[in-house]
Amino acid sequence: MREKRKGQKKIKLSKAGKRTKWAPVWAVLRKYGSGKRVHPSAITSIRRNWRRTKLKIKPRRQKKPQLG
Repeated sequence: MREKRKGQKKIKLSKAGKRTKWAPVWAVLRKYGSGKRVHPSAITSIRRNWRRTKLKIKPRRQKKPQLG
C-alpha cells in the first residue's frame, strides 16, 4: 500500500515558516559585539509576513466532475 504523503503546499508553507525566524541572540552578539544594541531581525535576510507578502503556491489541481 502507498504511504500517506504530506501535500506539497504544506511542505512549502513549513519551509517558508522556518526561513522567517529572527536570528538568535548569540548571533547578534557575535556579529555586532556586546556594546551594540541591534534587533535580531536585522541579520535575517528573508523577511516575510503572512499579511504583507504571499507565497506563490498554486492551489491543488481538482478532478473534473463527470458530465452526466
